[in-house]
Amino acid sequence: MPSIFSYQSAEVDWCENNFERSAVIAEYYNTDGTSLFSFLLLTPLNWLVLEGAELCHLKVPLLLAGVFSMYFHMTLSYVGQLLDELSILWTLAVAYSFWYPQAYFPKCIKTRRHFFWLTGITTVISTLMSFIKPTLNAYALNCIAFHLLYMTWKELKKCNDKRVHRMAAVMVMWWVLAITSWISDRWLCWLWQAINFPYFHSFWHVLIAMSLLYCCPLVIYFDVSYEMPSFKPKLEYWPSDSWPVVVPYVTLEEPHKQC
Repeated sequence: MPSIFSYQSAEVDWCENNFERSAVIAEYYNTDGTSLFSFLLLTPLNWLVLEGAELCHLKVPLLLAGVFSMYFHMTLSYVGQLLDELSILWTLAVAYSFWYPQAYFPKCIKTRRHFFWLTGITTVISTLMSFIKPTLNAYALNCIAFHLLYMTWKELKKCNDKRVHRMAAVMVMWWVLAITSWISDRWLCWLWQAINFPYFHSFWHVLIAMSLLYCCPLVIYFDVSYEMPSFKPKLEYWPSDSWPVVVPYVTLEEPHKQC
């Protein structure tokens, strides 16, 4: 019986041919070509966005998610698969704990501290359940995106800032491209193998990282509106609004007090 740390002991194997370009890296492009790109470039950019926020708690989970994703695709081990999936679950748990608007708390939850406990208990239960059928974990994690999109839609209904709506549209565009690539790799592998282009999961890594690059400042914008009402959040772009590719971030404008 193979060890849970053994190469190719995972229950999931993506479409890319294994060990085609390296004797030690199972999925070369999923590991080096895209996970490395997302991890070394886009994650630090998200760090810069988070640096200006009051809550910077996503830095370590994002770091771990990048490392574990690279480890999983390098080895395709059972442990790597669980670490990859659980790091995403834990990142979402941290995001929900600190950024979920108190206005949407269940009626039985009165304080942020109580919500921390609820999120923690839910995360522990979800972590234990992930060992039951690991092949379903990725589908369950992707379904959480629909709740996040629903929450974004509810917030946009209360917001008249065109820049916020535009950023949300760009975020959704990247997410649609990302999830399309993920589903294509999972369900249409036979087609991509036939035309010798089995790299759509590698596209998923880059595209979902791009979506997060817009998602993080958007969440911060809404969080400031709730938690810091004396300040007016404003979306900005680095290096300039006119550039085709930009890094969005949030600035705070303190409104003038009226006599």
